[in-house]
Amino acid sequence: MFAWFQRLLPKRGNFFELFDAHAAVTLQAAETTTRIFAGEADAETLIARLKDLEHQADDITRTVLQTVRVTFLTPFDRSAISGLINRMDDAIDAMFAAVTAVRIYGVQSFAPDMHEMARLMLEAAGVSAEAMRLLPDIARNGPRLHDLTERLVNLEGSVDQLHEQGLRRLFEKHQEAGGDPMRFVVDREIYKHLEKISDAFEDVANEIDGIVIDHA
Repeated sequence: MFAWFQRLLPKRGNFFELFDAHAAVTLQAAETTTRIFAGEADAETLIARLKDLEHQADDITRTVLQTVRVTFLTPFDRSAISGLINRMDDAIDAMFAAVTAVRIYGVQSFAPDMHEMARLMLEAAGVSAEAMRLLPDIARNGPRLHDLTERLVNLEGSVDQLHEQGLRRLFEKHQEAGGDPMRFVVDREIYKHLEKISDAFEDVANEIDGIVIDHA
């Protein structure tokens, strides 16, 4: 009976293709988010595009999670597959949360530190996309994957510094005569969302490192 059941299950899921697809969508989302934080005039159009990309990423994530449940042979541990795709999805969700705050509060101009945090987020998305392309051959690509995950961790550290620096400047500006308390609250929230994007990419790095340790 068990052998008959095994024959019904897909032998191998197309996990690597799905990881690549999600990373490509996330990279497009990061490019769109960066344009929003650059203050481009068509922000509403860009936000709508980001919402569509976030839905595409959700569909891919759902497919991975459904496939991993019915696939008999997986390229690595099921929990690692689920963990990686969920952490990847966290990154694009954090981007959408950031631009949703921008839309809700009608923010049209951004501090230089926000610009730089968005730029580093875009770089992290590119690094993550490269890492996904290397996963099919972990044994050969282990050293390069380690370099990429180290870069993601370093980018997160740089974003943390920008976050702290931006909050300090924001507070100092608020302390000045005529400071806008509401703008302080809004900008602080946006800084928090930008930091969460970076945290999510660091989590992606940790998931990849775990896979490399187990399979390289």
